[in-house]
Amino acid sequence: MATNDPRQAELSAEQRDGALVLQGDLVVWTLPQLPGGKTERIEGAGLSRLDTAGAWYLIGQQQAGAMLAGLSDRHAHLVQTVMDAIQPPDQPADAATGWRRLLEDTGRRVVSALTFFRELAEYLGRFIAGLLRAIRHPADFRLTSLIYHCQETGLRAVPIVAIMSFLIGVVLAFQGSTQLKQFGAEVFVVDLIAISVLRELGILLTAIIVAGRTASALTASIGSMKMREEIDAMRTLGMDPDLVLIVPRILALILTLPILGLIADVAGLVGGAVMSWIELGISPPMFFSRLGEVDVTHAIAGLVKAPVFALVIGVIGCHAGMKVGKDAESLGSQTSTAVVNAIFAVIIIDALFSIFFAVIGL
Repeated sequence: MATNDPRQAELSAEQRDGALVLQGDLVVWTLPQLPGGKTERIEGAGLSRLDTAGAWYLIGQQQAGAMLAGLSDRHAHLVQTVMDAIQPPDQPADAATGWRRLLEDTGRRVVSALTFFRELAEYLGRFIAGLLRAIRHPADFRLTSLIYHCQETGLRAVPIVAIMSFLIGVVLAFQGSTQLKQFGAEVFVVDLIAISVLRELGILLTAIIVAGRTASALTASIGSMKMREEIDAMRTLGMDPDLVLIVPRILALILTLPILGLIADVAGLVGGAVMSWIELGISPPMFFSRLGEVDVTHAIAGLVKAPVFALVIGVIGCHAGMKVGKDAESLGSQTSTAVVNAIFAVIIIDALFSIFFAVIGL
């Protein structure tokens, strides 16, 4: 008598005259007893029980070229029912060529770019929402974390920012003096250095250095926490990852980048003053006296861009960190992507600021 107890299901499978003779129960529990490989003929007259798994096996053998014989009407009907229920595999789409392939690739990239911008907007909103929660509930905000990230993103970046800006000032003074000497206008090298450093190069180089240094650090720190499932553990403990991870990091960038930009401006001017003294004989007092005639709006136009750069770098770094998967390859890929995207975004925004300032006459 047939039973549902898998321990009592029995199947006999023997090869006779080139045919596989089955007797007993061809059910899911006895499938491992079947021989592997193909057979030309399957005799199923001795089957007492057949389920959908057994019918699926018979259909597979039939599609491989075997002939089914001896099945009872009930078993044949079950095999036909299972066969009718199996969905035919989808036919692979024809490979696109020419203009169609170009349009498909363009469409995919446009959709990918729009998805990326939507996700960045989402993380910007999460940062603003977390900042508002921190203002309403100051006790939940981690001040220690903010100070730590100010030290990591700001204080530790001071040497490299100062050195790079000093050297840029030296290069500007040297190249400017070489060109202006031809017209007897060496004294205007001070205006050249001041406007270039204060308005564009000081804050732009600082933002690029911070984007390369801090965006990768944000992605690596948040991504490694996600790989170790620490972020899931935070949610389980009732902690808000946006308030704990994203807000302190981006807020630290917003606070420190203008300071780093100001340090870069001073270092660039000092470098320009030193090279002007060496190359043109313009003494430091004369240099800074001439510098006092430069409009202060150039410095304002430069430093006002710093919080925007900081916000974009922080959002891109945190977004890439949250996109890290479970493996180290994903962490490396997202870190590289964050650095490239952050630097590209900084340059694009700087260009937009330049156009905007030109339009409003600043």
